[in-house]
Amino acid sequence: MEVIKTDIEGVVIIEPRVFEDSRGYFFESFNSERFFQDVGEDIDWVQDNESKSSYGVLRGLHFQKGPHAQSKLVRVVKGKVLDVAVDIRKGSPTFGKYVAVELTEDNHRQVFIPRGFAHGFVVLSKEVIFQYKCDNLYAPQSEGAIAWDDPEIGIDWGIPAQDIILSEKDKHHPKLSEAQDLFSIDEKLY
Repeated sequence: MEVIKTDIEGVVIIEPRVFEDSRGYFFESFNSERFFQDVGEDIDWVQDNESKSSYGVLRGLHFQKGPHAQSKLVRVVKGKVLDVAVDIRKGSPTFGKYVAVELTEDNHRQVFIPRGFAHGFVVLSKEVIFQYKCDNLYAPQSEGAIAWDDPEIGIDWGIPAQDIILSEKDKHHPKLSEAQDLFSIDEKLY
């Protein structure tokens, strides 16, 4: 697998080595030894999640606070999304900046999002099946989120705003400047 660094330290794109022939393809989607070797984090993944969504669905920008903070390793099984990670570590030189990566069933890319980041994605295809690994169990009491359309962050989601479909909860998140319980660059997250 190839690890591609992004403009924000810690967020990396992982491109697996895909073997194709007349039968189809094969690739290794995860290998703990290689992940540690290539990404540098010895993560104990404890939960796998999958969602199915249609065009325009935007899920995010979510994070978990405190001792329930999560790293995520995300990928698309079917369809296409724009995946976004926002640095929410106060004091970080990249605080409020984001990385956006197109993940598709054809490019097989994955994104590693470390603790201290908000995460979201928007569906660009007719439908998508999206999978992600988490290194901490979901804890509803530790949910945090920031507004998907915060103008200070300025994410270009790649589709018209009128096409965005949000959950009722995702319609009411605070802007980054108003969000509570963010992370600190000095905080030990692992």
